Amino acid sequence: MDSNTDDLKGRAKEAVGDLTDNDRLKREGKTDRASGKVKDAIERVEDKAKDLVDDVKDRVHRDS
Repeated sequence: MDSNTDDLKGRAKEAVGDLTDNDRLKREGKTDRASGKVKDAIERVEDKAKDLVDDVKDRVHRDS
């Protein structure tokens, strides 16, 4: 699942947990949302790393 899916799933679980007063479901929802945030952060780091590698390659080729 992607980060947006985890966030939406988590929000839904939290809402249902609130409505039914189910603490376990609320915790699962918070965990799902946190997982989505972590995945999003990892994706951003990966994108930045790829951009840096591309910049280095461009500089190497330009200087050759």
